[in-house]
Amino acid sequence: MSQPGPPDQPDQPDQPDQLVDLPSGDWFRLDPRMLLVHPVREVIRFLPALVIVAVAGSGLSGGVPWQLAGVLIPIAIGLLRYLTTSFRIAEGRLELRTGLVMRRSRSARLERVRTVDISASLIHRMLDLSTVRIGTGTNADDQQLELDGLRSAGALRLRDDLLRVSPVAPGPGDAVPVTGDASGEVAGEVAGEVAGAPTTPPAPARDAPPTLVLDPRWARYAPLTSTGVVVLAGILGAGGQLLQSADELLPEPSRVTDGPGLPGVVTVLVLVAAALVATAVLAVLGYLATNWGLTLRRSAGSWQLRRGLFTTRDTSIDEERLAGVRLHEPLSLRLVGAARLSAIVTGLAGSQAASAMIVPPAPARVAAGVAGEVLRAPGVADAALEHHGPAATRRRWVRALVPALVLAAVPVVLVVAFDLTPWLLVLTVVLPVLAGVLAADRARTLGHAHVGHHVVARSGSVVRRRDSLADEHVIGVNLRATWFQRRVGLSTLSATTAGGPQAVTVLDVPTDRAVALALAVLPAVVGQFVDTSPAGAPRR
Repeated sequence: MSQPGPPDQPDQPDQPDQLVDLPSGDWFRLDPRMLLVHPVREVIRFLPALVIVAVAGSGLSGGVPWQLAGVLIPIAIGLLRYLTTSFRIAEGRLELRTGLVMRRSRSARLERVRTVDISASLIHRMLDLSTVRIGTGTNADDQQLELDGLRSAGALRLRDDLLRVSPVAPGPGDAVPVTGDASGEVAGEVAGEVAGAPTTPPAPARDAPPTLVLDPRWARYAPLTSTGVVVLAGILGAGGQLLQSADELLPEPSRVTDGPGLPGVVTVLVLVAAALVATAVLAVLGYLATNWGLTLRRSAGSWQLRRGLFTTRDTSIDEERLAGVRLHEPLSLRLVGAARLSAIVTGLAGSQAASAMIVPPAPARVAAGVAGEVLRAPGVADAALEHHGPAATRRRWVRALVPALVLAAVPVVLVVAFDLTPWLLVLTVVLPVLAGVLAADRARTLGHAHVGHHVVARSGSVVRRRDSLADEHVIGVNLRATWFQRRVGLSTLSATTAGGPQAVTVLDVPTDRAVALALAVLPAVVGQFVDTSPAGAPRR
């Protein structure tokens, strides 16, 4: 571990990595009030095991000590979790140490911070605590730094300072200076908040008006997403296990043997209707609980999104690393004129990309308007797109109809060979019709544009996406063509970026237009490989 220099050592601004530690170079634990949180969490986590211990211990002699041990062990684990977690900010790095038996040390350079998420559950809010999750750009989930248990004021100060210290993302191999003054200010302020010492309150910032405020009426779009289905499946699974366990404990399961019964078809319809209603209600409740109080605003060079009813979450995205946006228009939302929006953030991918959601399911015009504000280029998100021509349209039809016709032949074989019900032949008509509708929609959707120094690409039907990526965040362009594409003069262009989906793909674009788009996005790089001389001019 490197040691800080003497207190009277003069600053050396020419050194890119100034040595700055917390006062006395100490490691700091999280807020002591986490001693009330960790044991409760561990008891809840071990609750199924505690129930088993309580039931089994009640039938044994001396069962009370076993029951006490079952409660004390999770509490002890929670206390050890607090005592073995410490952090510091030193030498331009945030370092975190956790674990007792298996000791883990993680660190991240301050200038590599991509996003900062602040969340607070109900128990955290009661104790004025917050959890800070720091996205560092790595795809590994276990490399995300999490400080679970900072005072709320200290968490906000840490977020502001980390995003203020972090400069624009450098190129590969570039050294980014982090001055001692900035790094030391972060260390001193956070240390003071954790230790409970009084700190100088930050000067009030003049934030811009909110770009987006949640309208509770948007919850009507929630049943058209997969959230309600997932929640209902979880509840049904847990309920089924609970009923099975209760049935095994009952000596004689109760059964209804008399009374009028419902026909099988009616029973199924009633159950399906009840499931649909339950799914819709759960989806609406989940939408409101997750997005209640949602506010999106630009403040101090970053976009800040705050939302949540029971667990509040405050996400900050460095504006310099916001490379573009993705407009999600799945079929279910598109039918009612809705969409959702997420940000493409440099260095943020994998599961961390969930932090980039900036507009939940909402009217499509609202999502498009927010996209224009975020990109600082109004009109890009809803700009007219260039169609890819008849060859690309034919590929949409072929790729949709061929699998459908193959599947449509299966019912014919089953009816003829196994003498099954002729009703299966309905599928031979329905499948090609559905495939034709899908092909027509995919052909109509496909398109691209280069407007406002942004590459815009749209594709898909059941899951339609429209990506807008700034030229300055394009680090490479790939053009590829299969044998079938080369026969009809088409190519697929991928504008590579360092975040989000890692690339914005333009499908089945005519090769000459693909080259022109690549040249417009990266003229200095692509121009070296493209012959721009007039036709008929002699080549050197």
